[in-house]
Amino acid sequence: MKISLLIAEIGSTTTLVNGFSIDKDPKYIGQGQSATTVLEGDVNVGLKKAIEDLRKNLNVLSIEYDELMATSSAAGGLRMTVHGLVYDMTVKAAREAALGAGANIKQVTAGKLRKSDLNKIKEINPNIILIAGGVDYGERETGIYNSELIKSLNLNIPVIYAGNIENQDEVREIFTGTDYELFIVNNVYPRIDELNIESTREVIQDVFEKHIIHAKGMEDIRSMVTGTIMPTPGAVMNGSKILYEAIGDLMTIDIGGATTDIHSVTNGSDEIARILISPEPFAKRTVEGDLGVYINLENILEKTDKNEISNQLNISSDELQDINENYQPIPRNNLERRYVELLSLYSAKEAIYRHVGRLRDIYGPGGKQTIAEGKDLTKVQYIIGTGGPLTKLPNMPEKLQELFRNVHGNYLLPAKNSKVLIDTKYIMASLGVMAKEYPEASLKLLRDTLEI
Repeated sequence: MKISLLIAEIGSTTTLVNGFSIDKDPKYIGQGQSATTVLEGDVNVGLKKAIEDLRKNLNVLSIEYDELMATSSAAGGLRMTVHGLVYDMTVKAAREAALGAGANIKQVTAGKLRKSDLNKIKEINPNIILIAGGVDYGERETGIYNSELIKSLNLNIPVIYAGNIENQDEVREIFTGTDYELFIVNNVYPRIDELNIESTREVIQDVFEKHIIHAKGMEDIRSMVTGTIMPTPGAVMNGSKILYEAIGDLMTIDIGGATTDIHSVTNGSDEIARILISPEPFAKRTVEGDLGVYINLENILEKTDKNEISNQLNISSDELQDINENYQPIPRNNLERRYVELLSLYSAKEAIYRHVGRLRDIYGPGGKQTIAEGKDLTKVQYIIGTGGPLTKLPNMPEKLQELFRNVHGNYLLPAKNSKVLIDTKYIMASLGVMAKEYPEASLKLLRDTLEI
């Protein structure tokens, strides 16, 4: 069978391969999966097995393809450290750029780097370092100082400078003649209360694609993958942005075994914007590393009432303990599916409340004043569910909708009548990377899988 485009999603534990026809009438063909083999030293082994699984699912003798793209969170994903000047200004802007590109941020520092910071960078062994700091024509010393110290580490990795434009020539000179590959981009925080992060996001993704092939177990990936490679979270964000152009303000909930990510694409309301105390990105991603329904099961259980879970499942505490001791990434029966559903809904709710902004009253000489802080989601009309648990478990639209009823506090949440759409085929990340080359086909297939 000839397939025009295969897209692999190479996760830390599982590799998926989705097949697509991208001619005049784009279609989803099918999916295969296998265990990821990056830790065994060659990711291509698992990739070939996933393609073989696709062949069996399609019941064909063989599979040939014209093009193979990929997203990846294997080999530790895209490990980054971010270093800026003031946390609530340039550091926040640099962090938003990195997260939106799909990075796994391991360290964030504000101000001049200390010896302990440098030791932490060496321990993390990042794929990319992002240096920011200072509005344009403002403070210069910190960005230069940090560049000199990072140079001294001799890490031989890409460095992105996204700070005060007055420092660009000096930073370029600092890294000249070293083994670092330097990328100089627009300042992520050029003026007070202005974010400018899209160009940095694009460079981060380009650098990731160029250097992921050097990660352990990924060295031979280019012998199979012929097209674009993106970080998986960056692909989900890209899919969300493509969809925004068609249907308007939205939020995507992506639940996995290790993390829960929230992506929101909205400018919010004009009313809230007038009282917002600091700028928020149009496209924002937050990642909660303690909210995963498999690897982080114990973290979730520590935050929840186990008796309440037992009551909802109508089982004893001993039976719940037995489920936990024999817990598998894919539920094997109806009881385990109900259990994963509870864990998923808790993760989604907690992650949303960490992502969203809120109204707050402050008191000063003029009396009480209401301000807004954080991301305004009040104009969001569509809530997209993706990730294994949300795409495979039943009744998820109704369950997710319940999260926005009976809300207490001044949270800037989506309207209660927002529509929930589920990525039933679990292909949103694949369509996000597809959009880099085939945006019209990607949008059509997004509409199909979400039944818009």
